[in-house]
Amino acid sequence: MTAKRNRGLTEQAADTAVDQACRMLRLPTIRTQYPELAEAALRDQMTYRGFLAELLLSECDDRARRRSERRIKAAGFPREKSIRQFDFDANPVIDAAAIHTLAKCDWVKKGLPLCLIGDSGTGKSHLLIALGTEAAMHEYRVKYVLATKLVNELVEAADEKLLAKTIARYGRVDLLCIDELGHMELDRRGAELLFQVLTEREEKNSVAIASNESFGWTKTFTDPRLCAAIVDRLTFGGNIIETGTDSYRLAATRARAAQQAAAVSAG
Repeated sequence: MTAKRNRGLTEQAADTAVDQACRMLRLPTIRTQYPELAEAALRDQMTYRGFLAELLLSECDDRARRRSERRIKAAGFPREKSIRQFDFDANPVIDAAAIHTLAKCDWVKKGLPLCLIGDSGTGKSHLLIALGTEAAMHEYRVKYVLATKLVNELVEAADEKLLAKTIARYGRVDLLCIDELGHMELDRRGAELLFQVLTEREEKNSVAIASNESFGWTKTFTDPRLCAAIVDRLTFGGNIIETGTDSYRLAATRARAAQQAAAVSAG
């Protein structure tokens, strides 16, 4: 059965019909961009097929953008950071090519771990957030959490008989970003709970960590065997990026102070 077509519509009536149809079909991007795209199609003498393709692609692109925004928001990043914003000249220790390769997220697809190791101010948290953001933009589910917050949440969940549910929730995301691992000392219980999360994700979903401690981690994990097991979970088959020991944030602060002092002297 062939659907009836509305013929002889005025331009105003056609615009109204398109608006109503887009509302019914939930096509907000086409509804808002239709007038502009219609004018462009007329000006460029596009075919009907070409015009239809432009309309549908605009809707698809905008939906993909909104999905990325939702995934980035759901990740819980404390601030916006991107690869583009990172100053590789300020920290030549970091291989820019390696970071741009990681930004393609093949390691997340394969469920491999990533370790960013370096002193404070060397850019490891920036890169952790930026690479996590790239993963979210590649349609992966990402969760960012401070190591202390994660362990505290696990301890509370264990006390409330909700540990299995909490570990499963952290196990479902495609990439778990754990920041500031090595900034605190964990007792055996906290270390064991963290180990359970890592075991749940092993060889299935990726874990990325940023730490100011190298892999000895004796200050964080007081049990040597548990420490070795956790290091194994976080390094096996994965990528290790060392960001160095020289704080470029401190260097930038000193440079600004020197410039201000020079300006005052010149004045």
